[in-house]
Amino acid sequence: MERRSFLRGAVIGTSAAAFGGSLWAGSASAAPAQPGAGPYGALGAADANGIQLPAGFTSRVIARSGQTVPGTSYTWHNAPDGGACFADGTGWIYVSNSEINPSGGASAVKFSSTGAVTGAYRILSGTRQNCAGGKTPWNTWLSCEEVSLGYVYETDPYGVNAAVRRDAMGKFKHEAAAADPVRRAIYLTEDESDGCFYRFLPTTWGNLSSGTLQVFKAGTATSGTFTWQTVPDPDGAPTTTRNQVSGAKRFNGGEGCYYANDTVWFTTKGDNRVWQVNLAAGTYELAYDDSLVAGGGAPLTGVDNVTGSSSGDLFVAEDGGNMEICVITPDDVVAPFLRINGQSSSEITGPAFSPDGRRLYFSSQRGTSGSSSGGITYEVTGPFRA
Repeated sequence: MERRSFLRGAVIGTSAAAFGGSLWAGSASAAPAQPGAGPYGALGAADANGIQLPAGFTSRVIARSGQTVPGTSYTWHNAPDGGACFADGTGWIYVSNSEINPSGGASAVKFSSTGAVTGAYRILSGTRQNCAGGKTPWNTWLSCEEVSLGYVYETDPYGVNAAVRRDAMGKFKHEAAAADPVRRAIYLTEDESDGCFYRFLPTTWGNLSSGTLQVFKAGTATSGTFTWQTVPDPDGAPTTTRNQVSGAKRFNGGEGCYYANDTVWFTTKGDNRVWQVNLAAGTYELAYDDSLVAGGGAPLTGVDNVTGSSSGDLFVAEDGGNMEICVITPDDVVAPFLRINGQSSSEITGPAFSPDGRRLYFSSQRGTSGSSSGGITYEVTGPFRA
């Protein structure tokens, strides 16, 4: 099936990648969708927290950097970044990285079945500039160091087991991770202007202590077929991982990464693109490119962290710009879902849904102050599409 896109009103690829059980486009004769109000309608006036939301949605502040998390004695970390949610009995846990160097690390907030905060604690310490990461199917959090020759740390969101450095996953400027239980792979982005896209194949699924690091190989086009090739030296010294394999495809600043239904999406901040890799078909293409939006006026700028919902919607957080989380629907509508006012020197980080899909967590990394000590972590509740 050929796929049309709102990007430029023309056929841009041949895959029909599924997301949440939906196709990302109709037939080749279908009219391309254009940016619009989206499935949730227009944004309302800013609430008491300075957040504009669609009708029926509300926000609350969960934590502020340098202050104790309400209902606990734990002081929330600076520069909150990538995050994820984990089921915890009838409640859940939200984990969040700290993108500061040195110190970094990650923390967790625990919620009851009603959404009340019941605890907060540290799950990773002594690391550097922990930016994004990813959740594993065995309920651990992969916290990634966004520094040259950085590591991936596997952490326990429940705060029981000590974090473990996973050297086999390579030393490079790590950004995000996404687990694929079908192919038993972990996909990894690299935050370099000439970075690569990787996958890690554990020797034993569920155990990241050993395995094979491979890099994505393709031509210079924005769509086509791809292959994987093993990186000879994941240690990245003296030759960096991205420069060890001839023909490795370059991406301009890899950021967020998300997997669902044989497809992995990742963002690149240098060219404001969302890439879509159809793993079953062995093809890749653009899912979004602001420079190709028909008529200009791209609704999504500064692409960064990304997550998905059970409805098949992709939620992409903005780094700067007008501080929005935008939604990309399965029928290619792109629209703002929320906007934070008065925080133009910050970025939105760590979007993640509670296990029941009714609450969205995220942070403004630098808040109103524009400094790492001004971070704010939020929760939005409302009628999310099932």
